[in-house]
Amino acid sequence: MIKADLHVHTWHSIDSGMSYDQLIKACLGKGINCAAIADHGTTRGARDLQKIAPFKIIVCEEVLTPYGEIMGMFLQEDIPWKVPLEDAIKSIREQGGLINIPHPFDRVRPSAFRNLKMLESIADQIDIIEVFNSRSLFPGAESRARAFAAKHNKIVSYGSDGHSPSEIGCACAEMADFNTKEEFLSSLSTAKLIGKKSSPLIHIISSAARFRKLRSHGG
Repeated sequence: MIKADLHVHTWHSIDSGMSYDQLIKACLGKGINCAAIADHGTTRGARDLQKIAPFKIIVCEEVLTPYGEIMGMFLQEDIPWKVPLEDAIKSIREQGGLINIPHPFDRVRPSAFRNLKMLESIADQIDIIEVFNSRSLFPGAESRARAFAAKHNKIVSYGSDGHSPSEIGCACAEMADFNTKEEFLSSLSTAKLIGKKSSPLIHIISSAARFRKLRSHGG
């Protein structure tokens, strides 16, 4: 069995300052031995961590489309940050990846996929729905995500959406080990999902990280 946090960010995301060493240390300290690294617009952090982390890393990326973010899992290379939805789906599939919808229907988060009609139109392309996100402030969105997943018989996941060490492991899946994406889906379908909410103060940490990076780049 492994304990997986299926939604984590590194310093490669504009709203995170978490270093590789901080991430590894936090995972080891909390018994997380599998992490899905899903930075915004890049797989570099995930690919780097695959080489140095003493546990399993799933290479992921959150890709921004006009309708909101989708997460590609088990990727080989970057997908551009802002692309049409159909192009994002095509790129993920061409890499043999899985499609996960992170924090859908979250009205507080500008990047969330909230368009139900569009989600319905791509339902047959979706592999996983994230129905619990430790950073989401209100439960209504998660109730809608659970309802959508149930309607379409989708596998569900939990994610800490960790952008800082303290958030790692706030949500995780206790699941059978896997070696392929097919084994991952099978294992996730029977996983024990555990989650708790992060402190609302972590949003201040992310805002500060974003401000520092924009300032350093003259933004």
